[in-house]
Amino acid sequence: MQTVLQDLRFGLRLLAKSPGFTTVAVLTLALGIGANTAIFSLVDAVMLRSLPVRNPSQLVMLEWTGHRNFINGEYSSFGDCGESGISRPSGCSFPLPIFRTIRAETNAFSGVLACAGPAELELSGHGPASVISGEIVSGDYFSTLGVNAFIGRTLSAEDDSPSSAPTTVLSYRYWQGAFGGSRSVLGRTILLNRTAFTIVGVAEPSFTTLSPGKTQDLWLPIAMMPRLQIDWGSNIDTLGNWWVLILARLKPGISLGQAQAAASLVFRNEVLYGPKPFAKPADDPRVLATRAQDALVGERGHFSMMLYVLTFAVGIILVIACANVAGLLLARGARREKEMAVRLALGARRQTILRQLLTESALLSVLGGMVGILFAYWGVHAVISLITGHSSGDFPYVVAPDWRVLAFALGICVFTGLLFGLAPAFRSTRLDLTPALKQSSSSLRGRSGQGGGLRLGSALVVAQVALSVVALVGAGLLVRTLEKLRSINPGFDIHDLLLFEIEPGSLGYKGAQTQNLLEEMHERLAAMPGVSSVGYSSMALLTGGQSSTSVYVEGQPAGTVSQMLMFAAGPGFFLTMGIPLREGRLFAPADFEQAKEKYEAKDAAAKSAAATAVQTGRISREAGKSASISVNVLVNEAFVRRYFPNENPLGKGIGEEHGHSGSSGGAWATTSRSRDWQIIGVVADTKYDTLRRNVEPIVYLPLTNSYGGYFELRTAVDPHALIPAVRSVVNKINSDLPLSKITTQTQQIDNLMSRERQITRLSAFFAVLALMLACVGLYGLLSYEVSRRTREIGVQMALGAQQKDIVRLVVRQGLAVALFGVGIGIAVALGVTRYLASMLYGINANDPVTIVAVAVLLGSVAAAACYLPARRATQVDPMVALRYE
Repeated sequence: MQTVLQDLRFGLRLLAKSPGFTTVAVLTLALGIGANTAIFSLVDAVMLRSLPVRNPSQLVMLEWTGHRNFINGEYSSFGDCGESGISRPSGCSFPLPIFRTIRAETNAFSGVLACAGPAELELSGHGPASVISGEIVSGDYFSTLGVNAFIGRTLSAEDDSPSSAPTTVLSYRYWQGAFGGSRSVLGRTILLNRTAFTIVGVAEPSFTTLSPGKTQDLWLPIAMMPRLQIDWGSNIDTLGNWWVLILARLKPGISLGQAQAAASLVFRNEVLYGPKPFAKPADDPRVLATRAQDALVGERGHFSMMLYVLTFAVGIILVIACANVAGLLLARGARREKEMAVRLALGARRQTILRQLLTESALLSVLGGMVGILFAYWGVHAVISLITGHSSGDFPYVVAPDWRVLAFALGICVFTGLLFGLAPAFRSTRLDLTPALKQSSSSLRGRSGQGGGLRLGSALVVAQVALSVVALVGAGLLVRTLEKLRSINPGFDIHDLLLFEIEPGSLGYKGAQTQNLLEEMHERLAAMPGVSSVGYSSMALLTGGQSSTSVYVEGQPAGTVSQMLMFAAGPGFFLTMGIPLREGRLFAPADFEQAKEKYEAKDAAAKSAAATAVQTGRISREAGKSASISVNVLVNEAFVRRYFPNENPLGKGIGEEHGHSGSSGGAWATTSRSRDWQIIGVVADTKYDTLRRNVEPIVYLPLTNSYGGYFELRTAVDPHALIPAVRSVVNKINSDLPLSKITTQTQQIDNLMSRERQITRLSAFFAVLALMLACVGLYGLLSYEVSRRTREIGVQMALGAQQKDIVRLVVRQGLAVALFGVGIGIAVALGVTRYLASMLYGINANDPVTIVAVAVLLGSVAAAACYLPARRATQVDPMVALRYE
């Protein structure tokens, strides 16, 4: 211990005697350590943090699977396990009756819970009407998770009954934000979708969310779903509605395999041999039990790729920083060769000197780590602000230091100390004592430059330049992707367009009431000053959502069914959006009346089949058939190119797939197919849900009988200036009807590209930082080389060398090292950037324009870094240099 303390004191004295070297080395390391610690803090929060429940290792999530998709009816997925459950034979959404059967008949679990959502709810009774998010849960949700109340109580089984009084539990975050943390909130009543709920408690602060990244303001019992009138909450007690997530807690002594076998047995009995079977033994339906920590994906998928890219980028920063400091230590070690030779000659062992030099490196890494922690704290907040800068919500993860982050910071300090300290330390101990003791300091400098020291220093600079090329090429590809996305023509005029969403269905509006409300709002909004035109639709373009259904198209081979994108448009939609008409005509008032008759007939048929659906648990596909009426629809040009490339599409028919087949030669057979829709016009192609997705065939339906929808306002003034007036108009119609997602179309597109913009900014920042560090390394190498060759330069100038010759000599040496690094970096980038292919759009992962631009940029910056030491070399006084010792 005494020897270690002696090495520490000696190392601190040496670092204090070289404040310039120490400052540069510590700051360089702090950048690398700080950046890596900041990104690891985010990785920890998003990917590694345990679920905020009691004994999370005992909590499992159930998923169904089979040889085919045997879902009968509606399927709702809320992203908890990162799947849709429609395109593949597996999923994590179950019917509510199956949850109750598993809970009642399975002895492997100490508790079983169900949850779904969160759902958007209309809040009133607490200030102006607004939209909040509520998770729908079973009464044993909190008890199974082991989550307690901060104040009041949590939900219980008694609350989850249709005859119970409606109760709710608030999240701690929402309680603090909406109610100021007042304990008087207990017993208070709020209106959710016009239903009075009593607040009975607030969940503990540590329980922020169950599925990673998903947030909710409150929790509601499943039994309250019929009262809330949520659009996806119909028929919740039937086997035809797959919508709840099932989690269970293992009993002590029960293995994961045993629990899976028990749940599968109950599930198979229900779906194969129950009173309402809907699968066959050949389907092999079964249940998989997976640790909830691994199975609950939530929003991780949205951040995982970004974090992988950033982790790679900051890893490059750390390696460059270590190489930079190693180069500084090599130059410093060359100046200390005579010191090391004297110590060895006096009897010091080589391992003692090696230990001393590694102690100095460790001190530098610890100092760099201490400063790096400060950088990391700032860096985490900077990265989060970039991620959430264009959204109204907070970062959906709790970023706080824990043992993993502290262990990572400690480990990275030790790693960097060894990484940049070993090579200079070993080189300093491999000295030939006799020449080293005989030669002067000037000759020592010359010798050190001629051997492996300069070659090793050059190799370190080459590595820095190569790594910075990889980082710059990756950032350049992402920058070009963002430019390509911004230059996309979505097919309509995005300027001066205001959007907002309403959901009158949540306030009890139905059928004709909803239609009358939409028409009244359309009329009043169109009369506002500054509004050029108004339209509305079931959803807005480029908001990430889409709707599709299985259809057959007239003229296609028998049995051909296509999954078609559908879009319901109201009056004025195409005019307001600026979507040109290519052929035929747009919707007229008579088309909406015709569609209304069609859907009324469909509803009547559905009611007549309701008894059958309740008894069998199946959705009757014949219930919605009304072949006597064909609704007029519009299609886009992509539809015509795919289905009618060489004929007139007007008057052609489209039918909804009703589970029957049988038409001969493309002719319509009314006994098996219905002509639900007839094409009356063709409009221009537009992007639907995202900019990245290629234009697909779209069928535009007349909007009738809607639960809600989006309004689009084309304005003659700044759209933001009309927001207060729009709110006033809506408030006059119904003060309980809140506006949500109010934004401009340009803002909406910016939000759609927020992930690309965030990762591009962050990767570009780290790439520029890598470039700066590489150039600092190149500058340091050349500065040391100029200092080492001061006497040689003086002799050349005394013999008549011109300043331009000296500049050319130094710059040529620096550019040779830089260009060699560029060549290696391009070769590495060609192999690495292919992993970015899924994030790119409109360009290849080996885009030559990006690679050439990076090479030119780095060459230019390297030339500037070389010129400064070269200029200093020309200032050498030959007389002083010749006398230099």
